[in-house]
Amino acid sequence: MNRKLVFDFRADIEPLDLPKKLNNPFETNISEIGKIAMGEFQEFISQESVIWHHDFKKHKGKMFGVLIVKDLKGHCFYLGTVSGQLLGRKSCDKFVPSVFDESVGDFFINRGMTELSNLSTQIKSTEEDSEIVRLKEVRKNKSLSLQHRLFENYVFTNVKGVSKNVLKIFSDSGFGIPPAAAGECAAPKLLQFALQNRLEPIELIEFWFGNSPKSEERTHLNIYPACKDKCRPILEFMLQNFNLYNQV
Repeated sequence: MNRKLVFDFRADIEPLDLPKKLNNPFETNISEIGKIAMGEFQEFISQESVIWHHDFKKHKGKMFGVLIVKDLKGHCFYLGTVSGQLLGRKSCDKFVPSVFDESVGDFFINRGMTELSNLSTQIKSTEEDSEIVRLKEVRKNKSLSLQHRLFENYVFTNVKGVSKNVLKIFSDSGFGIPPAAAGECAAPKLLQFALQNRLEPIELIEFWFGNSPKSEERTHLNIYPACKDKCRPILEFMLQNFNLYNQV
């Protein structure tokens, strides 16, 4: 396990009781130790965001996640990450990374995004209507193909050791085609890292940090449940020993 990704508690948590089982990620009730982990991680974000070039006072905020875990020796600590990516695709070396490795397939995602960007430039500089229609269709098909290949490379492993990519997870669950960015939310990234490193998940918390978006209600530092359109099929696959449907 990469110890660089571990956050040790600064507060004394010895007197506190750990939750007996992982909380329901679709609810917002958290324990006292969960509040401590969230507060410490929020302090870290406030201090470190200066070097990320993501001005949370100027730009739209982001959803972040904290996962309290316990290792095989019984040591308790927490992991943290951001949903999606920071502005300008910046990252933080203390965050649990994306499940998808951008270097896979000779950086196909980077090359694909460059091709889409070039097509957009061509469309803007073209005056002939028929050519614009053709280029837009080419761009649409390339975008769909790239998204499909991307989902094939988002592979999650559940508590029973079974692995599936996002396309298979959504198909098997009856949710159909995954929405854009499925697999990039904080909750599945954190759980994937924990399960891969034989860490016992204790408590999962997601909160909003920064300005509220215009399209939906999100308030600075407030706790929110895992999203159902992107995360529910993935989390239900990963947490096979939790009957989440009956808890919501």
